[in-house]
Amino acid sequence: QVQLVESGGDLVQPGGSLRLSCTASGIIFGFNTMGWYRQAPGKERELVAVISRSGRTNYGDFVRGRFTISRDNAKNAVYLQMNSLKPEDTAIYSCNADSYYWGRGTRVTVSS
Repeated sequence: QVQLVESGGDLVQPGGSLRLSCTASGIIFGFNTMGWYRQAPGKERELVAVISRSGRTNYGDFVRGRFTISRDNAKNAVYLQMNSLKPEDTAIYSCNADSYYWGRGTRVTVSS
């Protein structure tokens, strides 16, 4: 059974940084695409960033150079480095693999 487990969410001040991690278990051949989505209270889930097995990336428009997604194929892991965080980045960040598997999410709160 495939499981995705996120970590790294926290309370951070505006302008601060966080690094989210997601590790998969129960996978044999690895995922083609891994990514991060987020859902803020009262809003729909939106794409944050995705990365292909070869390293090609795509980001949500709101990222604007502040976030960087990376992955370690050997570890079946994906990471999200978030810098210059804003209060509007507050959300539950969830890991996704191959547009099918989901983690439970990790909470990011940006507040002073």
